[in-house]
Amino acid sequence: MRTPGFRLGIYVYQDAEVMDVSIPYGVFSVARRYAPDLGVFLVGETRAPIQAAAGFTLVPRYAVDDRPALDAFLMPGGAGARDELHNPRLHDYLRALPPHCLLAALGTGAWLYGRLGLLDGLPATSRKEPDPIEASHLGQAPLDRLAALAPASRISRARVVDAGRVLTAGGAAAGLDLGLHLLRRAGLAQDVVEDIVRVMEYQHGHRHYRDDIEYAAAPARAASLPA
Repeated sequence: MRTPGFRLGIYVYQDAEVMDVSIPYGVFSVARRYAPDLGVFLVGETRAPIQAAAGFTLVPRYAVDDRPALDAFLMPGGAGARDELHNPRLHDYLRALPPHCLLAALGTGAWLYGRLGLLDGLPATSRKEPDPIEASHLGQAPLDRLAALAPASRISRARVVDAGRVLTAGGAAAGLDLGLHLLRRAGLAQDVVEDIVRVMEYQHGHRHYRDDIEYAAAPARAASLPA
């Protein structure tokens, strides 16, 4: 069923990965040519400009205290994701989101949901390929870190995992597929999604990845955050 005025809020923080923010945002930007009622915006801990990865500056439209109406919240990955695991203000914001609000994560953004117990009993994924530090004795691949943070989750190697309210996806480029899947969850018809894919000139990638989605029904206990 189509959700009129579907609104996606993407959280931004210090050292967030630029692609994790910009790719899903861009998918919704293109989609607005076909569904102008779609909304997409950045949410920060405050409205102050954020220095994302490589010094890229992002300016949130809303602060968490503004409590903007959302149909989906997206947590991007990035080097700063480790700090957000210990950000009580963000955790309180997530707890206050209504149960109908989808919770999406890209790459290491899934760590937050794992830390908060949102992935317990559910399949979930993260980035599979390590960077040089992660591949060394100093670190571990993000998917392995997710397994440690969420031992009650079933770790999946799918590109996108749809576990009901919670959706997770792999590395930054998977933001295209997560963004397109969020459009489906918003109720856009498949032929409209295919037209958006055509305009983005992503037909080959979409044909390759469109079925790399794992579905699982979310148990009731995973529908909300613990107090």
